[in-house]
Amino acid sequence: MSKPVDDVVSTVRTYIEAHRGAFLDDLAEWLRIPSVSAQPEHAADVARSADWLAAKLSDTGFPTCEIWPTAGAPAVFAEWPSEDPEAPTVLVYGHHDVQPAAREDGWDTDPFEPVIRGNRLHARGAADDKGQVFFHTLGVRAHLAATGRTAPSVHLKLLVEGEEESGSPHFRRLVEERAERLAADAVIVSDTGMWSEDTPTVCTGMRGLAECEIELFGPAQDIHSGSFGGAVPNPATAAARLVAALHDEHARVAVPGFYEGVTELTDRERELFAELPFDEETWLRTARSTATHGEAGHTTLERVWARPTAEVNGIGGGYQGAGSKTIIPSSALVKLSFRLVAGQDPDHVEKAVRAWAADQVPAGVRHEITFGPATRPCLTPLDHPALQSVVRAMGRAFEQPIRYTREGGSGPAADLQEVLGAPVLFLGISVPSDGWHAPNEKVELDLLMKGVETAAHLWGDLAENWREPH
Repeated sequence: MSKPVDDVVSTVRTYIEAHRGAFLDDLAEWLRIPSVSAQPEHAADVARSADWLAAKLSDTGFPTCEIWPTAGAPAVFAEWPSEDPEAPTVLVYGHHDVQPAAREDGWDTDPFEPVIRGNRLHARGAADDKGQVFFHTLGVRAHLAATGRTAPSVHLKLLVEGEEESGSPHFRRLVEERAERLAADAVIVSDTGMWSEDTPTVCTGMRGLAECEIELFGPAQDIHSGSFGGAVPNPATAAARLVAALHDEHARVAVPGFYEGVTELTDRERELFAELPFDEETWLRTARSTATHGEAGHTTLERVWARPTAEVNGIGGGYQGAGSKTIIPSSALVKLSFRLVAGQDPDHVEKAVRAWAADQVPAGVRHEITFGPATRPCLTPLDHPALQSVVRAMGRAFEQPIRYTREGGSGPAADLQEVLGAPVLFLGISVPSDGWHAPNEKVELDLLMKGVETAAHLWGDLAENWREPH
């Protein structure tokens, strides 16, 4: 017979408090490993980070803990089957690599020597993403303590990659090659955040991303603008016209076919966004901007979470030095990125952009367009039973209503959704002030413990309220 809810919550909190000190000591030890995937000189540290995590997961109780090599940095896989063969299978995703960091970047202390100031733990990776990965180790132990189980209520798997901060170049192939081992009914991504310390939220989706570089070539070399100007095409002018043609007067992307398939916001989703305590002036200060701008007919939150975009990330060509150099440049360059929402196909967007660019370039200007690997968008419907389990588990931990957000950025979660055919759910406790990728990155310790609590409640809720055929 299961315990009353209040008893379970109390047992979970008592267990967490008793083990908090050892948990933070272990996390600090992991944070001391400078697992910077973007810097080749830290390749051995990234490998050491994977080894450390695999050993700690084994200590936690996971009977299967493996290092999975890739063509780049290693990933860690762990598995802990439930004693109930009919229990749902859940895969937790995170990453153990971190962004580059050095004291001279503006850190108050060594970024790889964790420091607790007040109720905050400062270190590179404290929030992104080691802290949010690691809370699952204490969470599953608290779950066992509260339920009296010797194995989780769900078949629990973890996949912690080592290249997320470098764009996850080998992640999709890893997932495809290991799809059978990774098979799951739901994926929990713990590499995201909440609205604020006072407003706990669950994220329901992330935008995808497609990026391209367009090079434009005119004369075979820079030529005199007096002798030839006005009589031959200028690739820098062509670049400017191409950029100007990217949006219409309503700030909608003007690429024909770009919006094909877009999943529009429902009235309920608009209402939920509007419930959030959004202050536009504060947001503008964070954005270091003086005015908002974007697609007509949509709020700022809708624009950054639920609408596709096209942005000019770079433009250049011709003479850039001091003074004048009156030339027609031989080449110009434009870098574009497209954030995609649910329903959009990156392959279709690439074809549409290629066709659009070809139509914009004048005769006498040759162009080459190169796309990088795309990231697909992902979205979980509000009424999905697994999402509601996350909401209930967070509600028990935070003891207040849980609201809904989306994420304007992009990540590899969509690869898991597409390859494994499983819904992606987001469980993160980081807040905007944590300073991901910035100097003095930190995590709020009280929120970190709420993440532990949420994980402790989640597995039982999923097992009780959601059953999917495997």
